[in-house]
Amino acid sequence: MAVKIRLARGGAKKKPFYRVVVADERFPRDGRFIEALGQYDPRQDQPLLNMKEERALEWLGQGAQPTDTVRRLLRDSGIWAKFKAGASADA
Repeated sequence: MAVKIRLARGGAKKKPFYRVVVADERFPRDGRFIEALGQYDPRQDQPLLNMKEERALEWLGQGAQPTDTVRRLLRDSGIWAKFKAGASADA
């Protein structure tokens, strides 16, 4: 079972709103997921990202693979740097 951290779309037509979720890669984009980690609203003047940082780091540590978009969001919020710093400290 390959676990991905990805975006699940919500909102109305032409007004997207996304949830950052941990899901098995075999499940549909907006389908079943294991855990919701946060929310992402790209329609704000400054795109808004709310995420449970501790849970995201825990899932990354367990081997969950973020999609390219989620990786960019993690990098912009500083969570990716914390994950990489923790990974290099363990090695």
